[in-house]
Amino acid sequence: MECLRLHGCSVHTHNGFLHNAIRVLYSTRRAMSSNWQNKDSKNETKIRWKERAIPHGIERPCFLAQERMKYYIVDAFTDQLFKGNQAGVCLLEEWPDDQLMQEIAAENNLAETAFVVKEGNHYGLRWFTPEVEMDLCGHATLATGFVILNFVDKEVEKVSFETMSGHLTVEKIGDLYQLDFPSRPPKPISITPEMEKAIGVPVLEAHLSRDLMLVVGSEEEVRDLSPNIEVLRKIPEASIGVIITAKGVSCDFVSRYFAPNIDAAAPEDPVTGSSHCTLIPFWKERLGKSNMVARQLSKRGGKLICEDCGERVKISGNAVLYLEGSIWVK
Repeated sequence: MECLRLHGCSVHTHNGFLHNAIRVLYSTRRAMSSNWQNKDSKNETKIRWKERAIPHGIERPCFLAQERMKYYIVDAFTDQLFKGNQAGVCLLEEWPDDQLMQEIAAENNLAETAFVVKEGNHYGLRWFTPEVEMDLCGHATLATGFVILNFVDKEVEKVSFETMSGHLTVEKIGDLYQLDFPSRPPKPISITPEMEKAIGVPVLEAHLSRDLMLVVGSEEEVRDLSPNIEVLRKIPEASIGVIITAKGVSCDFVSRYFAPNIDAAAPEDPVTGSSHCTLIPFWKERLGKSNMVARQLSKRGGKLICEDCGERVKISGNAVLYLEGSIWVK
């Protein structure tokens, strides 16, 4: 038995058949390479390999009957790789079944995977965690805008999306990507013993929008806290997520975001654009200013440039490409 390694693939073959194995692999690779060439960006997102010609006498590999989905991973709200928040972005020609999108998001195992389809003058956009579809996701929207503006519609500076949360935009301004999102001001609620037990520090105020927001005493407390995830998961108001925030020292305000009922495997979200739909109107009132700089103090960390515009908020940040590739699905 001999082992042939050719371009990263290992094939075991009996003595006497090695030459034929090389010929078959080389011919198949050459046929595949020719199919990749001369494809424009619009046709590149979906290729049915079963329609491509395979040289006579070569057995068709099983993955050649699959569809190719263009896929990116982007680190959002950072200008450094391995910082900010990762998002997967899948470029589609048409919407697949919801179950398939959920399975892809679970397989990707990132905080969010965005799926985007061109629909006339705008794009349809949906977001999935490994477990559920979300109504709004900031970092995955920024990542999607980054991909479209740099790899799809390079001639434009602004892209529009229709989503579960209405009309959203991403605009490229210098090195920044600015999100235009709905404002979600929180309303005060009573502090409960479970809230303080869950985060391990005194809670000064509790507020509720989509997420539960707990205000604590200092940036240091936000940075150093280690919440009890099991207790946090049982708080009724925390069914989506929990924002923990304080007035900043290094910036205007800081926060961290936990969503143990959405992603049990990774309960803390590194940088959360959607939570700032609540944080921006809250801190505007407390600080008396509409333009603010925020930091999310997770391990990966991220910086968000914020503006309160009444019924809308603008959230800006950098983005860095980590991966460009393909997902193969039947």
